[in-house]
Amino acid sequence: MATSTTPEKIIIDTDPGIDDAMAIAFALLNPDIELLGLTSAFGNVTIDVATRNALALVEMAEMECPVARGAGAPLVQEPHPVADFVHGAEGFGTVEAMMPQREEDPRPAHEFICDQVNAAPGDVVLCPVGPLTNLALALRHDPGIAKKVKAVHVMGASLKEGGNATEFAEANIWQDPHAAEIVLAADWDVRLIGLDVTHRVTCHTPDFESLAEAAPILGGFLNEAVQFYFDFHEKVDGFHGCYMHDPTAVISIIRPDLFSFDEAPVGVIVEGERAGETVLGHGSSGRPAKWASKVDVAAVKDVFLSTIRSGF
Repeated sequence: MATSTTPEKIIIDTDPGIDDAMAIAFALLNPDIELLGLTSAFGNVTIDVATRNALALVEMAEMECPVARGAGAPLVQEPHPVADFVHGAEGFGTVEAMMPQREEDPRPAHEFICDQVNAAPGDVVLCPVGPLTNLALALRHDPGIAKKVKAVHVMGASLKEGGNATEFAEANIWQDPHAAEIVLAADWDVRLIGLDVTHRVTCHTPDFESLAEAAPILGGFLNEAVQFYFDFHEKVDGFHGCYMHDPTAVISIIRPDLFSFDEAPVGVIVEGERAGETVLGHGSSGRPAKWASKVDVAAVKDVFLSTIRSGF
């Protein structure tokens, strides 16, 4: 059971991406979540592909959820190449590009975020599962939102686990370390759902086959898309399955009881070979962040799988 009695109002900032698709599907289908919108980001794919993919996922689920286009490049550094070797050229493995009929929201992502937060102060949880550029731009646009946001659950960082984009850096922080530095310094409740726990949560072939059987449309799509992901992890990490990075971050919002959190200032190295590394005890602002250090793996997997199975 979820810990909340009313649905959590959530905005997912996303660069879809295979595990982004899992997280979005979960959020759309879970009754304990009111998905206020998706804001697109560069990262796994270009901003054009990210926006298109977000629209396509909402259309596939046959639900109403606005999608606002976000930043197409980092705040300061040159953009890194997209991770097509992880997610495929169109973001969803070998699934062909989908051309949704829905229109994106006219507002840029950072304005959309600010509008939603100001319309429901104290109630909105931001869940970035890509680079943090849009959140940094939202803080620049309206610094007052920091005290109005309920919490920020970041899929990003690695405090003990080491990196996955480089030896030192987790991919989302590495994509825009300057934005991450701004987000971690802001006066709001930040929870980092990073590689320290997401590398514990894995799914495998039988898990996604069960989704395809129970939910042929959305589960079938996820099962098809994830095969590319499986191949990548088998080559790089030595197991035929995938890490559940982004869904784990969303689940942490409605089931924080499944996680253990430590608290300390967290800094971000923004330049050099260690750019994107997150460092305990060295936050530039001195503000503490809560970072997930342990996770109930079986329970998180069950929450994800049961939600998708029962969604259609």
